[in-house]
Amino acid sequence: MGRRIATAALLLFGLNALKGVVALDNGLAITPQMGWNTWNSFGCSLNETVILDAAEKLVSLGFKDLGYEYVVLDDCWSAGRNASGYLVPDPAKFPNGIDGLAEKIHALGLKIGIYSSAGTMTCARYAGSLGYEEKDAALWASWGIDYLKYDNCYNQGQEGTPKLSYDRYNAMGQALNKTGRPILYSLCNWGVDGPWNFASTIANSWRTSGDLLNTWDRDDANCPCSELEGLDCKTPGYKCSILNVINKAVYYPSKAFPGAWNDLDMLQVGNGGLTDDEAVAHMSLWAAFKSPLLMTNVLSNIDPPTLSILQNPAVLAVSQDPVGSSVNRIWRYYVDDVDANGYGEIQLFSGGLAGGDQLVLLLNAGSKDRTMNATLEDIFWEDGPGGTASQVQQSWDVYDLWANRMSNETAAAIINAANSTGSAAPAAPINMTALGGAKHVYSQVPPSDSKALMGTKVGSVQPSGTVKAFVKAHGVAMLRLRQQSQKKDEL
Repeated sequence: MGRRIATAALLLFGLNALKGVVALDNGLAITPQMGWNTWNSFGCSLNETVILDAAEKLVSLGFKDLGYEYVVLDDCWSAGRNASGYLVPDPAKFPNGIDGLAEKIHALGLKIGIYSSAGTMTCARYAGSLGYEEKDAALWASWGIDYLKYDNCYNQGQEGTPKLSYDRYNAMGQALNKTGRPILYSLCNWGVDGPWNFASTIANSWRTSGDLLNTWDRDDANCPCSELEGLDCKTPGYKCSILNVINKAVYYPSKAFPGAWNDLDMLQVGNGGLTDDEAVAHMSLWAAFKSPLLMTNVLSNIDPPTLSILQNPAVLAVSQDPVGSSVNRIWRYYVDDVDANGYGEIQLFSGGLAGGDQLVLLLNAGSKDRTMNATLEDIFWEDGPGGTASQVQQSWDVYDLWANRMSNETAAAIINAANSTGSAAPAAPINMTALGGAKHVYSQVPPSDSKALMGTKVGSVQPSGTVKAFVKAHGVAMLRLRQQSQKKDEL
């Protein structure tokens, strides 16, 4: 049962009356969670060495300083259940146990996550947690677990209505609460039964669609649901493209709020399959939609372009913005130029940020570079007639959040320093620690002259005017608008 289960689990249960935690109000994921997960790169080949190497790289490469704090073990970590019904870690993969691994992760200033399924087996056919919710939750709490990713495989047919899915996932939510330990609860039921309608009452995040593949826009029989079926998708599948996932997520952005987030699945940045422009667009859209940002690339083999995408603090500041509001899709048009699948479209997304700023994304999913534009009336459409009229009559400065992207030379120097004993890494884009830590920095409205958090000012738009940007094929322009009359405090 683990080296401390006999005493720690009993203590945790005994303290429950004094330290009860409500899933929705557990103080976690006030902004979307950030970290790294084993699955996309390692699958069932995870072990203590793999995970500790990734954790150390989160620190040495500067990811921890930017807010990436969770190290999540995915499937295949257990060796089944013992005679008492408790899960046992695979001793070959984890010779020091999960509790021993957790101690090392915590010593690095990071947090540790684990995986199970709300079924009799996990997706890789290891022991699941259906019917064992309280035993598993108590065990994980005794190990010092901070995060649970909870999948949907082998669920014994206990789905098909929101009530069935709610009851099955709520059982684990209640079990986690009983431990008295705040554990971030991440539902992974692929959007089945519309979790955006019920999961916010029991969890910190919920998957909205099938598993994301590292491809931009490709039809796949394994991802059978079209975007028009996104609100009632009974077979969400897997191998879903970035545009497929986004074009489903546009229907329920308002369901998320601080502490409870729509999860568009883990990041595929750095896993191959995407061009640089597509990877930038992927990162931009996930941040703008307030999806959790869980990296899945091999950090020991990271290249400079990947580092510079994942470490853009201006984009991370959007993800972690204290308002916690997703962008909304304002319009979508089809264009003549198409990609290999025969699709071609452009879209406008817009949403509010702290301090009255406005986020604008111009997405070019066509096969040709183009200049795109959006009127202020469109950008502020979600504010309603009265609000829109007020905003449209203002003058706005326009900042490009990718214009100050870290150079490949600087990124390469950071990577080399992390891989070299005794070498000092070059200065990061912004020293979060010196400014009070990532949580503090992101909770503040960035000053206009902070290129790290604001990008670069690229122009302005006058009342009733139009925002314009050159957008590459399969790319995005990510812009932050700020009223010219506003004054911002320095960090």
